Amino acid sequence: RVDGVASGKIKKAPGGPPSLALIENPDILAGVSAPGPRRPKLVVGFAAETSDLAVNARAKLSRKGCDWIVGNDVSDEVFGSDGNAVTLFTQGGDEPWPRQSKTEVARKLAQRIADHFKA
Repeated sequence: RVDGVASGKIKKAPGGPPSLALIENPDILAGVSAPGPRRPKLVVGFAAETSDLAVNARAKLSRKGCDWIVGNDVSDEVFGSDGNAVTLFTQGGDEPWPRQSKTEVARKLAQRIADHFKA
């Protein structure tokens, strides 16, 4: 994100466009996943990857400290499409889900979360 907001219109000036300083967004997933009394009992993150889905999703699972990562390969027809194939990554292993509607993916994830709390 931009490090600072202009108070008004930025006028054109000789020498080309103005430079923009960028700063990193806060890491919400890592913050929510951090150990402590306020950590939820289950933290689910998402990984949209264009390559090496399993490697990158597993690394994110470990790095962020969450319980599950729902990973999907977005290099193909995902955006603007009703279908999606995802993989659920947990400490116990990987569970690929077949291509289905995004609504069905959401239903299946909601059911998995409910089942997790029934156990």
